[in-house]
Amino acid sequence: MAGHSNAAIAHSGSNLFLKSVAALSTLAGWCSAAMIVAAVGITVQMIIIRFVLNGSTVWQTEAVIYLVVSATLVGLPYVQRLRGHVNVDLIPLTLPRRARFVLALVTSVVSVGIAGLMLWYAYEFWHFAFDRGWRSDTVWGVRLWIPYLSLPVGFALLMLQLVADFVALILGIDKPFGLES
Repeated sequence: MAGHSNAAIAHSGSNLFLKSVAALSTLAGWCSAAMIVAAVGITVQMIIIRFVLNGSTVWQTEAVIYLVVSATLVGLPYVQRLRGHVNVDLIPLTLPRRARFVLALVTSVVSVGIAGLMLWYAYEFWHFAFDRGWRSDTVWGVRLWIPYLSLPVGFALLMLQLVADFVALILGIDKPFGLES
């Protein structure tokens, strides 16, 4: 059975760029956590209004949905910084040091590319909603560019964290896949 990876957090060393990205990713994580707490609070308020006071709710369900989705997207860079995404390290564990490094470079470049592509389309979607003045089809009628803003922001921050991971790998500050030789 393979051992647990010790790559608990992305290393930044004394590099100012890596430290700045790490701070930004951590801030995004805190914002994401605040959105989850707000969603829980709104859910509790909604339950009290509906089932205790027998009143109607107008905006709560929609707000909770937008907050949870936004928290997921804005939290992406923080989870990447903590190496919390699903990770299967069977292949990297079996590779020699040099091949592991090359594989880490390739996966980093592919990851940045995918995040960049997602950022492109997320921005395009957000901008379309902003330009057209889209509103939700609910009583609340929220301007959709507001919750949709989490798409380009989340993917931009994720891409920035992935670039920082790539830089840390190239500079030797972080080990490929966080694995020792």
